[in-house]
Amino acid sequence: MVIRARKAQAIFEKNFNQEQVDEIVKTVAKTVYDNAEVLSRLAVDETEMGVYEDKVAKCKGKSKGIWYDLSDKKSMGVISVDEMTNLIEIAKPIGVVAGITPMTNPVVTPMSKIMFAIKTKNAIIIAPHPKAEKCSSLTVKLINEAIAKFNVPEGLVQIVDGPSIDRTQELMKRCDVVVATGGMPMVKSAYSSGKPSYGVGAGNVQVIIDRDINFLDAATKIIAGRIFDNGIICSGEQSFIYHEDDRTAVMGAFIEKGAYIVKPEDRDKLVNAIFVDGHIARDVVGQSPAFIAKKAGIAIPEGTRVIVVEAQGVGVDDIISKEKMCPVLAAFKYKTIDEAITIAKTNLHLEGNGHTAGIHSNNQENILKAGSRISVSRFIVNAPCATTAGGSIQGGLAYTNTLGCGSWGNNSISENFTYKHLLNITRIASISTKVSVPTDEEIWK
Repeated sequence: MVIRARKAQAIFEKNFNQEQVDEIVKTVAKTVYDNAEVLSRLAVDETEMGVYEDKVAKCKGKSKGIWYDLSDKKSMGVISVDEMTNLIEIAKPIGVVAGITPMTNPVVTPMSKIMFAIKTKNAIIIAPHPKAEKCSSLTVKLINEAIAKFNVPEGLVQIVDGPSIDRTQELMKRCDVVVATGGMPMVKSAYSSGKPSYGVGAGNVQVIIDRDINFLDAATKIIAGRIFDNGIICSGEQSFIYHEDDRTAVMGAFIEKGAYIVKPEDRDKLVNAIFVDGHIARDVVGQSPAFIAKKAGIAIPEGTRVIVVEAQGVGVDDIISKEKMCPVLAAFKYKTIDEAITIAKTNLHLEGNGHTAGIHSNNQENILKAGSRISVSRFIVNAPCATTAGGSIQGGLAYTNTLGCGSWGNNSISENFTYKHLLNITRIASISTKVSVPTDEEIWK
């Protein structure tokens, strides 16, 4: 596969210009957009997690968003010239990309990595999660059929048949760069492959609810983010942190928007249903509130959209502080904004450091204070984190399915992974007479 990819990449790099490449990238996106329903149905049926309607929305939203981001970007040849120094930057492909994709996003993650790779004239080999092989393979098949009309070289886009840990590790050793989206063991393996790698960190999004805001609006957005695709989005809200004097109003807002607040006598039942031996139970991932309640043996109203568990401690003192990949929210109370920030930081240090946090606030001072002190790569304001952190036209974040978490999350980048990370840049430097060299006195004054 790697041999075929290298041959295809060399042909592609030599014979296709920017306009042709962009048309191919657009076709990749439009293929997933047009087949959103078929691919989403297969993804839900095969992985047995998530929500069909949300996966359709994800396919359409991500395909549109990524193409919107990439459509006007120059990604080959001379991409910039500094008018003062005459420094010229020339973009070049890296070669063969190993795209490791998860079962939580088995359609849009292959799509986005293929778009980024083609945009930069790289070849790519997708290594799907074994439990999402069918839907990921169909995605790649449909994409290859759609771009065949452009006479792209055979082997430019491939997918591993019969994926396994051994095959994925072998691929990572033989490619030129690894882009790994998935669980932390896989990301660690990518960083240990001996090749340049981009990985992601765990999510555990903490959201502060400031005072003097519209609690109904905040509850609406937090719940929307938490329940999207039954909570399997890494950037989905995990906990909300509210002022203790606002408890009645805040909880009332969440209840009005479809939340069920777990009774104290049922709390341990629910927590033990979600976590087993300190880890998220596999059978609750991406499942509905009704499924989770039934497993826990508790009764919740019909139509409950999200389950809220009030925390009894922060960080290591309460396991509910960890990531919960299902429609369950933890609730924490604070006395001051500084305490709220400390709660968020403590929970993130337990799990999810570097990923994403959020705030619902009208106080710019508090927004900047929290954004400055909480160690995350994305800090979302007054919007659902789940559907904003991975790309937003209005918010300015690049559309992606691979969210770097910086050194906080043991990642190499602290931003949204996109096409620019798959480029090598040659810089042509010459001495410019437009720039005057300062004297020692001028430098040190």
